[in-house]
Amino acid sequence: MSDTPALPSVSREWRLLSRPVGWPKAEDFELAEAEIRQPGPGEVLVRNAYLSVDPYMRGRMSAAKSYTAPFELGKAMQGGAVGEVLVSHAEGIAVGDHVLHFGGWREYATFNAAQAVKVDPEAAPLSTYLGVLGMTGLTAYAGLLRTAALKEGDVVFVSGAAGAVGSQVGQIAKLKGASRVIGSAGSDEKVKLLVEEYGFDAAFNYKNGSVSEQLREAAPDGIDVYFDNVGGDHLEAAIGSLNEGGRIAVCGMISVYNNTEPAPGPRNLARLIQTRGRIEGFLVGDHYDLQPQFVQEVGPWVASGALKYRETIVEGIENNLEAFLGVLRGDNTGKMIVRL
Repeated sequence: MSDTPALPSVSREWRLLSRPVGWPKAEDFELAEAEIRQPGPGEVLVRNAYLSVDPYMRGRMSAAKSYTAPFELGKAMQGGAVGEVLVSHAEGIAVGDHVLHFGGWREYATFNAAQAVKVDPEAAPLSTYLGVLGMTGLTAYAGLLRTAALKEGDVVFVSGAAGAVGSQVGQIAKLKGASRVIGSAGSDEKVKLLVEEYGFDAAFNYKNGSVSEQLREAAPDGIDVYFDNVGGDHLEAAIGSLNEGGRIAVCGMISVYNNTEPAPGPRNLARLIQTRGRIEGFLVGDHYDLQPQFVQEVGPWVASGALKYRETIVEGIENNLEAFLGVLRGDNTGKMIVRL
């Protein structure tokens, strides 16, 4: 008689029912049950332990042409996830291994093992592979060091600085020799966190007044690098404070994701002429070649405590949608993660 526990037959999953206009609403989604597909040759079945929710997912809810395909209506959405392998018909991955993959927004996932990356729960907590040592961490690393071409002595401004990406950008900048790092965030509590825990030299609450004025006060001699997670008035303020040869890396523009009308662009783009400044957008998917270097350099910083991180954990698949909406509202400090 076998002691092998019976495998589940049903998994709960979140589906997109209609494409949101403006802010996503509960009726645009459903939490449904689906039969678990048993893996075929080269495939694995994974029980998810942690799910990622990220701002970019708002774009996938729209039918508009973008850098990644929109979510399909009536089908399970996707996102980063990490979990334990229950069944494997693939070489190199065994039952009991833990893997990082993109079959999120669901309890169980069956997929081709080539889409999985093995992770070590002994080296770091599983949740970190969705954040500080995962895609968000690589986003910070690649955007700051490659796209913005950080140099020792640079003055760096980061918007959305208490978020998963922004908090790492500021800390990596300091570890790499930036002379001054300034962050903006949406609450006085987050501002305090940036300075006292993450080591930013200055930070401000963008809700407390003009972003341009607060940035000029925090960086009276201007900025050399701006890492943009917000867009809008933050981008305009950064252009206004940009020094000669300044670089702006555009990672995200969360301030406009739910707009129903096009947002006006910065009114001061002419400053780029006199400063010879550069604005460049980037996607982390174009920089996966940096992954080994990123893990090799950042892993020890995390292990030693030189690079600190926060996670906002929401419990339960039933709260996955609310966790995602919380990211859009700025409820999270650090990486927003759903624990199953």
